[in-house]
Amino acid sequence: MKRLAILGSTGSIGQSTLSIVDSYPERYAVATLAAGRNVDSAFEQVLRWRPLVVSLATEELAAELTRRLRDKGVTGTEVVWGTAGSIACATHADVDFVVSAIVGVAGLEATHAAILAGKPIGLANKECMVAAGEILTQDARRLAVPLIPIDSEHNAVHQCMRVGTAAEVKQVWLTASGGPFRELPAEDFVAITPERALKHPTWVMGQRITIDSATMLNKGLEVIEACRLFDLPASKVRVTVHPQSTVHSLVEYVDGSILAQISVTDMRLPILYALAYPERPSSTLTFDLAALSHLDFEVPDLVRFPCLRLAYEAAEKGGAHCIALNAADEVAVEAFLARKITFPGIPRTIEKVLERTPESHPETIAGVLEADSQARERARNVIAEDASRL
Repeated sequence: MKRLAILGSTGSIGQSTLSIVDSYPERYAVATLAAGRNVDSAFEQVLRWRPLVVSLATEELAAELTRRLRDKGVTGTEVVWGTAGSIACATHADVDFVVSAIVGVAGLEATHAAILAGKPIGLANKECMVAAGEILTQDARRLAVPLIPIDSEHNAVHQCMRVGTAAEVKQVWLTASGGPFRELPAEDFVAITPERALKHPTWVMGQRITIDSATMLNKGLEVIEACRLFDLPASKVRVTVHPQSTVHSLVEYVDGSILAQISVTDMRLPILYALAYPERPSSTLTFDLAALSHLDFEVPDLVRFPCLRLAYEAAEKGGAHCIALNAADEVAVEAFLARKITFPGIPRTIEKVLERTPESHPETIAGVLEADSQARERARNVIAEDASRL
């Protein structure tokens, strides 16, 4: 029985993980949950799973959940809050495996604490790896802590790499759907509304990742994550646009062989793979081979989608530039959704922030968070400056 800490339990990855636990009760159990701000879902999850510890984002939300549980007569679950609460969930003595799915750098400290505590990680938070991947992977390798990617593309690479050695890998190919604007003329980008950008052609995801898919910044973050997870230079991590999204990623070996991982577009499959690794338990997540009757692969357009170009540039520099890329994008996406900037304003904001970011390589998580805070302030200043010119 593997007892899980689910960081981000009320999000899509967290809920999919709980569905896996429900389907495999003989294999998995819930030990702790970090539920963020969704106190209603947290309440229902505690009633269903009875975790030892549950964490909320703030003390006020934790107090509300405590009151609800008391009124319901529920005992045995400790309610905590904030970053300290997430860390408590991630490092609890009864936890055997941590699913890191808190969106953004909010989950960074808990993920790092779990690594230092020797807990195997199922990583669904690419922002942590982008901002602090140099630190996380160094500590994970030093302590021999497994980092199993849950993102479908990196999970696919992980599976393909099981058949060869690292020295035999020529390059990795990450597939991208191309988003909803793959064929839209560049001159029409300025008229893109948040509503249009939130309609992804393949996946159902949260708002930020959906917008990032539309700008292809999400694929850029995945390039950086792949560099960290698989210890590869950016030049060996390639992107190909694959609208069907049936091939999740490919690994090309030095002898010319290319291995592809193909499966249904259902996040329960990579989650199950991460939880069970190195086993492969049977599941009902079957794939219809008829879907392979037509496969397209295209070169991404770095002119129409400059976010991908910016991500490669940040990957080459590493450190503070990767931190700034992620932070500036988060601020810019929020501004776009609030209709404060246009769709092309997202890459414009990111590029200006990167230009103002001095090269450095923070060596601590505190240093990463400080660089993240500085980048967010730069991004807000850029947006304010652009608005003042209108």
